Amino acid sequence: MVEPLSFAVIGGGWAGCAAAMELTRAGHRVTVHEAARTPGGRARRVERDDMVFDNGQHILLGAYTETLRLLKLAAQDPRELILDLPLQMRYPAGSDGMDFVAPRWPAPLHLAWALLRAHGLARADKVALIRFSSAMRWMGWQLYNDCTVSELLERFDQTDRLIRLMWRPLCLAALNTAPERASARVFVNVLRDSLGARKRSASDMLIPKTDLSALFPEAAIRYVESKGGRVMLGSKVEALLQQPDGRWQVNGAGTHDGVVLATSCMQAATLLQGLQAPAVDDVVATLQAFEYEPITTCYLRYDASVRLGLPFYALLDAPDLAHWGQFVFDRGQLDARQGGLLAVVISASGAAAAQGHGPLAQAVAAQLAQALDMAQLAAPVWTQVITEKRATFACTPDLQRPGNASGLPGLVLAGDYTASGDVASHYPATIEAAVRSGVQAAALLRPARSH
Repeated sequence: MVEPLSFAVIGGGWAGCAAAMELTRAGHRVTVHEAARTPGGRARRVERDDMVFDNGQHILLGAYTETLRLLKLAAQDPRELILDLPLQMRYPAGSDGMDFVAPRWPAPLHLAWALLRAHGLARADKVALIRFSSAMRWMGWQLYNDCTVSELLERFDQTDRLIRLMWRPLCLAALNTAPERASARVFVNVLRDSLGARKRSASDMLIPKTDLSALFPEAAIRYVESKGGRVMLGSKVEALLQQPDGRWQVNGAGTHDGVVLATSCMQAATLLQGLQAPAVDDVVATLQAFEYEPITTCYLRYDASVRLGLPFYALLDAPDLAHWGQFVFDRGQLDARQGGLLAVVISASGAAAAQGHGPLAQAVAAQLAQALDMAQLAAPVWTQVITEKRATFACTPDLQRPGNASGLPGLVLAGDYTASGDVASHYPATIEAAVRSGVQAAALLRPARSH
């Protein structure tokens, strides 16, 4: 049996919580430092005006195997906490969109039937989609030479309508980067693990019913503390110090056999620079070179009787018409306490956020009233606009990303920005990418147990 070691995890987001759980599960002593009072990082709970919601509405996928595994390890029941929907892209009736719903049949029959029955797509659109998916399967869902998503779609003769109704919103949702500058290779990796997976459930769309902090980070904290670990909220780490024996100090106190640096890219670069170690210079330079993309979620509150026909709809965004949102969620169908609360997601939202909170909320309300043919949606009781300015890195072609190793023994990185394995494993900045990175960071630190 391996002797328990002491590890510090800096950051209580999804990556840090995943690393803390894995190290705890391996029998080690873990101390978590989180600067905020609420865990979850960029996917956390926010409380405003006696309302509880998230700093951003999220959709998970059935392909998020590590996230689902750790939810269960943390004694969370996904069946109770997550609404499991089949793969779909459904626009409001009369909005000139499409209606695509996959049955719960074995893959790939579920996609074939959904395409056959899809409304709003012409024969040319369906043929283009078949051409693309068939080519990707033949290529093993791998691109050896990266390019933009737009270039990839043009190469396979995807129709303008199919791009507008499906590929563009999917790219924005998955990569938070516009197709014109998004990495086709990373986009195909996501499609491989969902649309191209052998199990139909991998393509399911999972919508949290509870707030994101309660879904996983707080459960992870309970798990760590139940095994003797320590979690310190409101504890900002200002400095790391490697001692002569190779062990680590955090904020000049205590000693740890290893550290997981699970903060934002910018904070990680700052802490690494403070070490003044040439071994981390390349990692720091890579972190400092990242560009960022914002995500905006616009919450609109109506009378509790307001209810949409579905838990969520896709929306036709058209900035020239002041239509910014790509998806709208009926929070009341996820949590009965939130009846009348709608959440509209705007990915890669730089231009939208520049409109200002008031004008943007007004434009989104008008967009909903028109798209859903519900005049009352133009006049919400109140609105709340939340923009995460650095929600994700811009996922551009051939982007250089650091691995989990920092260059110094006993210090590893964890976050959705890391790249693990070969390019076929690279994921965009998603919850699953953060969780996978945390798991892999823990694996680099912990010695193998003898049983």
